[in-house]
Amino acid sequence: MSKTLIRGGCVLTLGTRTPNFTQADVLVVDDRIEEVGPDLRSRGAEVIDAAQSIVMPGFVDTHRHLWRSLFRNFGESSAAPAVYGPHHGPDDVYAATLIGLLGAAEAGITTVVDWADLPPGPGYAEAALQAHAEAGVRSVFAMAAPHWSGAAGGLGSRPGELSPGDRTTVAVGSCDPGPDLDTVSSEWVTAREMAMRIHAHAGTDPAAAGSIAELGRRGLLGADVTLIHCSLLDSADLDAIASSGTAVSLAPASEMAIGLGAPPIQGLIDRGIRPGLGVDQEALAPGDIFAAMRAANAIQHATLFDLKLAGKAGVPNLLSTREVIRFATRDGARVAGLGAVTGSLEAGKQADILVLSADRPNIHPVNDPIGAVVWGMDTSNIDWVLVAGRPMVREGELVADAAKARDLAVTAQRRVARAAGLPTAGEVMR
Repeated sequence: MSKTLIRGGCVLTLGTRTPNFTQADVLVVDDRIEEVGPDLRSRGAEVIDAAQSIVMPGFVDTHRHLWRSLFRNFGESSAAPAVYGPHHGPDDVYAATLIGLLGAAEAGITTVVDWADLPPGPGYAEAALQAHAEAGVRSVFAMAAPHWSGAAGGLGSRPGELSPGDRTTVAVGSCDPGPDLDTVSSEWVTAREMAMRIHAHAGTDPAAAGSIAELGRRGLLGADVTLIHCSLLDSADLDAIASSGTAVSLAPASEMAIGLGAPPIQGLIDRGIRPGLGVDQEALAPGDIFAAMRAANAIQHATLFDLKLAGKAGVPNLLSTREVIRFATRDGARVAGLGAVTGSLEAGKQADILVLSADRPNIHPVNDPIGAVVWGMDTSNIDWVLVAGRPMVREGELVADAAKARDLAVTAQRRVARAAGLPTAGEVMR
């Protein structure tokens, strides 16, 4: 039995049963949270001094394409999945997924939903799952067909036959709901027969408006479905989501950067729909949830200020930092299908914990801890990251063979880029 006592921090449990504490301790036994409260004692525990720190649940990234990590930060270029995807081998997918997961952990993300629209062929899913197991981050592996390659169908390759690691759950990445709802309906029925959660992009094509409402009329929506992006859904679609308890994942920084349209944050809030947040892809968007929280907050605020400037009456309230930090943690865990497992610091839940330095100049003095996390902090504030009680980041340093992962990623990027006719890692862009 292993014990860890995180002592003396400002503890944001973000839970339903346990309050936040100005100063308290968190006791971890093996992989679970044993107790949260002031002045805890545990003989033989490793002690993490959290004085001058904020202790909170790890971030949940509800949607990310990990296999595309070799071309992160590539910017506005021809580096689209259809260009480089066909040149990936299983080893390249492994390298991309591993560096992507380690980057997520280093950014305070303890749970990642991986939309695995992998290149077609044998060995790819297994290579990605090997990286998931080795990285140690909690994850959902949403197996999807690679639409960028022209492949049809959304169940990808045999999701029910995959063997994930202990902290990985396999889900179904469905084809996008659109005019052909019979195919979508069949896929969702099959997914439920396999007892798998369903993830699907929605609202990215204006021609598909109304498709979600129709799925609702067919009785196919529900709490085991996560719809991603949703930017172009109409009111009937959003009403169907709300009435069915269907979950929504938003990636606001990516959605705005790549032209999917403004995420419907206010439309969701008006209907009591609480989304999770995701990174999506890193070609044009940051790989951390700090950025996603700020983007969500800024987009909703800008929407309401536009209404006020137009003289509209009855403008809703501004999104608060209390709400958006829940999007990034507790709500995100529910959206990922892991609400009973992670997302808050409460006894019995998995010990997925983030310790943030609160004495750095970028947020000091701390007038409001939640406001400091949402508006002021960034990855430089990350001190400790624990997943299932195991340190992924210890005193600001990643607990992994980062040099090996970097070398694998650079080697893979250069091989794929050369084959695709793209600039290789390290070349100066002009």
